[in-house]
Amino acid sequence: MTDRYLGGAALAFAVLMAWFGWGIEAPFSYEPVGPRTFPLLLAACIGLCGLWLLFKGRHRAESNPPGANARIALMVVYCIVYALLFDWLGFIIATTLMVVLVGRLFGGAWRKIILSGVVMSVFFYLLFDRLLDVVLPPGLLEFLS
Repeated sequence: MTDRYLGGAALAFAVLMAWFGWGIEAPFSYEPVGPRTFPLLLAACIGLCGLWLLFKGRHRAESNPPGANARIALMVVYCIVYALLFDWLGFIIATTLMVVLVGRLFGGAWRKIILSGVVMSVFFYLLFDRLLDVVLPPGLLEFLS
């Protein structure tokens, strides 16, 4: 029955996503596809997976190991805080903090997660902001731009 709950939730999410995505329009378009295509395709994929779980889901999920629910709740809190602080802190600082917090949540060593957080944040900032022209907020590091 658990698969069916997840399938129903995925289907409801897909419907909401399609409903909100349908109204996305750009004032001008460089591409014939337009900006609404991605959310609608994603909603279709999520909806198909949800339907599959609804009709084919016969497996009962095992209960989470001790402490897993707390880690899941912390992960949700981390994602919300990341979204709220993203513009103010900027991509590099916010993403480094997110990687460090998630790394510690999964038991990573401090030195490794700090190093990987900084390297990953700077690498993806340079990749997206400089090479791919996707504007990311510099935040507190604006003086470096």
